[in-house]
Amino acid sequence: MSDASPPPGAEPPAAPRSCTQLFLVFTGLALQGFGGVLAVAQRELCERRRWLSAAEFLEMLAFAQVLPGPNVCNLSLAVGQRWFGLRGALAALAGMLALPLLLVLAATAWVIDQAGAAWLQDALRGMGIVAAGLIVGACLKLARPLRESPLGTLGVAGLGGATLIAIALLKLPLGAVLAGLGLPACLWAHRRLRAGRKP
Repeated sequence: MSDASPPPGAEPPAAPRSCTQLFLVFTGLALQGFGGVLAVAQRELCERRRWLSAAEFLEMLAFAQVLPGPNVCNLSLAVGQRWFGLRGALAALAGMLALPLLLVLAATAWVIDQAGAAWLQDALRGMGIVAAGLIVGACLKLARPLRESPLGTLGVAGLGGATLIAIALLKLPLGAVLAGLGLPACLWAHRRLRAGRKP
């Protein structure tokens, strides 16, 4: 993970006060996450709460992405563990799952009952567009820390483009993309960083 020290002149990072606050914040994230929590999580954790820098968020997200299970759940575990160990991890995960689970069960029963309603289909299509826009906005924000990547601008652009083609056009499985592009990217970054540390 990256150095958590803020640059000169920057505001110091904040931290959650308790596991209860972690639970409440992640409950709030989950309740706002229509179409995905990623966009909301980036704004809440990095910009509003300042618990993570953009670079730290990106590193945790990458770590969460390569582990089995939903990446937002893995991300909540990583963030909670960072501040309060196992108790924090469980509090953040519980916040992400508990109340939304009850709401989803109730909403699912209601949607099934209203499945034939045209207005519901129109509303869901409209919400899908907003969700896609939120994800695109979060991706653009997450791209900013990549300007400091050891792979350089061309390397980042090349790997990002190759990943986009592999997922969106070639429709390759995520595991194959991570093995075929993620592993070489890790080794490449390690070599560049190691070379930079040599006197």
